[in-house]
Amino acid sequence: MIFDAVSRAIAQLPDPRFRGVLLRGIGITLGALIAAVIVVFNVVGWMVGDDVSLPWIGTVQWLDDAASWASVPVMLLLSVFLMTPVASAIISMFLEEVAQAVEDRHYPGLPAATQVSFSDGLMDALGFFGTMVLANILALIVYLIFIPFAPFIFWALNGFLLGREYFTLAAMRRVGRVEARKLRRRHLLTIWVTGVVMAVPLTVPILNLLVPVLGAAAFTHVFHRVNRAR
Repeated sequence: MIFDAVSRAIAQLPDPRFRGVLLRGIGITLGALIAAVIVVFNVVGWMVGDDVSLPWIGTVQWLDDAASWASVPVMLLLSVFLMTPVASAIISMFLEEVAQAVEDRHYPGLPAATQVSFSDGLMDALGFFGTMVLANILALIVYLIFIPFAPFIFWALNGFLLGREYFTLAAMRRVGRVEARKLRRRHLLTIWVTGVVMAVPLTVPILNLLVPVLGAAAFTHVFHRVNRAR
């Protein structure tokens, strides 16, 4: 089931709706990061002020410009690390389109799915982003204690989180949030292993941007398999 779900998700990557979600998410992410750089640039200049009096030097009028420009490379460096988690969170807001594309191609004839409102999708995406960041920050201690096993711990932890999020997304469109949780508990091992398969590319630059789209597609297949079995 897991191999089939992942291979079908990969095979559908050229789907225009998959590309649309991916490009939209990356575009919004780049726009948000550029806006953040501009905001920090101006805020730093405002905080430092036009004139600063320094001991033994006197009044300096260029310090605000220097501080503002110094913030730019710092923000650009942070953007490299923030690009993937921020893009994943934003792409997660549009993953219902991916699930619908999978169903249109592989499960035709289904009744219309329950639409998730934009506000609910936004809250779910922010909650998922916060959980991923917090869990990995807390796990840093474990990574440092068990350095040789750090990659495996990373994959296991993030595989669990990815499986939990994307299976719930796929299932609640068809059976509601409550029943989705019941199915998730019933098939925890299958969902976890599929999530681990999705977590492995998280450590590969550029490829990790595909994880939300692949995850939503793969778990749509997983949901339909376990729901049909039920």
